[in-house]
Amino acid sequence: MGKMKLCIILGTRPEIIKFSPLIRLFQKKNLNYFILHTGQHYSYNMDHVFFKELKLSKPKYNLGIGSGSHAEETGNMLIKIEKILKKEKPDVVLVEGDTNTVLAGALAAKKLHIKIGHVEAGLRSYDERMPEETNRKLADHISDFLFCPTVFEKNILLKEGIEKNKIFVTGNTIVDAVIQNKKLAGKKNQILKKLQKDFFLK
Repeated sequence: MGKMKLCIILGTRPEIIKFSPLIRLFQKKNLNYFILHTGQHYSYNMDHVFFKELKLSKPKYNLGIGSGSHAEETGNMLIKIEKILKKEKPDVVLVEGDTNTVLAGALAAKKLHIKIGHVEAGLRSYDERMPEETNRKLADHISDFLFCPTVFEKNILLKEGIEKNKIFVTGNTIVDAVIQNKKLAGKKNQILKKLQKDFFLK
């Protein structure tokens, strides 16, 4: 039996940053994984620069979806993600947050009976006018593994009827990202040396 195959589905700048600690961990442990980028954010400064500056492995696939209405984005993503998942046959799909990429990735995986891990699960705004609220709720309720930042989000999921054995309190990857990327920035940023002055923020 081969190693478990993981698929990270992302599509926006925040997802790249928040997934960076997991991607680094997967790289370090030489896990069998690949990154599927929907291209929801697609300009150099919103996308490629982060893989380069954060020293992350590049996506195996970039779907180039771009911008559009919520229906256009989500529908186009579903069609293209499904084709990749059928080809690659991962054991688990990981999504993080509340974007259209998250919803499309989770739905495509669910329809193909692929296990789903939702990182940053249980967050709620309780504002039904927000498309992100719909995305995060639907992703939570079809996921097999729900990774919550704190016990607070765990209790929200329990109240919504999600089984206790699916919920894991793991902390928030954005905290790991800040710590890791602060060290990286400190090594790469030479602006203070160039200016030869000290500064403070007021």
